[in-house]
Parts: sequence; C-alpha cells; structure tokens
Amino acid sequence: MTVVQSHVTRHPVVLAITGASGAPYAVRLLQLLVELQVPTWLIVSGHGWRLLSTESDIVDLAALRARVGASAFDACVKVFDDNDRGAAPASGSARTSGMVVCPCSMGTVSAIAHGTSRSLVERAADVALKERRKLILVPRETPFSLVHLENLTAVTRAGATVIPAAPGFYHQPQSIADLVDFMVARVLDHLDIEHRIGKRWGEAE
Repeated sequence: MTVVQSHVTRHPVVLAITGASGAPYAVRLLQLLVELQVPTWLIVSGHGWRLLSTESDIVDLAALRARVGASAFDACVKVFDDNDRGAAPASGSARTSGMVVCPCSMGTVSAIAHGTSRSLVERAADVALKERRKLILVPRETPFSLVHLENLTAVTRAGATVIPAAPGFYHQPQSIADLVDFMVARVLDHLDIEHRIGKRWGEAE
C-alpha cells in the first residue's frame, strides 16, 4: 500500500499505548506516524508493554525501535515514562496536535472519564480535554458492559472521539494487515494527517 508524506506537523501527536488487546494497531500507527514524519510523543503504560510483548513480541523499547526503524524512530519520536506526571504531555502549555490512546483499556477510559490523572497517560488525556484538543480513544473490548458504555458516553460528552477497534469488511480485506490498516487509517483521518492507506469508499481501483 502506498503512503504519502504528510505535511509538516508543527506540534507533536501524543500516542499512548495501554493494556487493552490490539498491539498491532498501536505498532502500525506508530510506524505510519514515523513514515509520515509526524513528531510523536510516545507513552507506554506498564500494561501496554506487557501487551506489546504478548501480542507483537516487542519486549522493550529497543525492540520497538527496531520494529519501527531505529533511525526513523529517533528522528520523530520522543519517549516519556508513564510514571512521570511532570513530563511535557502533562502540561497544557506544551503544545500538541492532539492525543491518541491506542489501544485504550476500559480502565483507562474510566480514568479519563473521571479525571483521576494517576499516570502520565491519564494526565495527558485530561490535558487534551481541558485544552480542547483532539483526543482519540481506540477501545478494544467486547461485549461492553453498562459501565463501559457510560464511561464512553462521558468521554464523548467531554470532547473525545471514540473509534472502537472494529474494522469493516466492505473493502474485502485479504489479510490481518488490511484489517489493521483500516482502523489506523480512520485514526489518521481524525488527526487530519494526509495518507493513502487503503482505498476509500467509492474510489476506483
């Protein structure tokens, strides 16, 4: 699939990876942000690292850099410790182009909905909401309980966009990678990042 280089993004995108299932979405999104030369602030929670290990065999930061491409990673990505609630993403004065939590656990959804800010991921999401910036949550859970639905409703009312990891099939996917790209393309669209990942509805072959 063809990827086009994005316009220069003035402010970084915050990408948080938490402990819900869906590591391939996170890895692919990071790969494309780097390929499109989008400055990215990366935060991986403790459960996020466990998820990357379990689902994508990425056991540490060195493995993640290697998967994305070390030199390109180093050029575009700044990594923050989830335990450091005093880091740049925790401050509204640090300008960003928005934030994505992909995948987003139901625990993280709950924390964002209630403003607990116990970690850098949660605080950065709180900042995105209070500063009226884009906040995109990609939950992967099924079925949803009433608690989940109420928390998802609360974050939506607060200004977040919820994009469940629920790929479509109308584009006749031929692989798991096609399904992953379907979801990642939707996230990039909502970040207003130009790309050519897959075919859009109604486009010619």
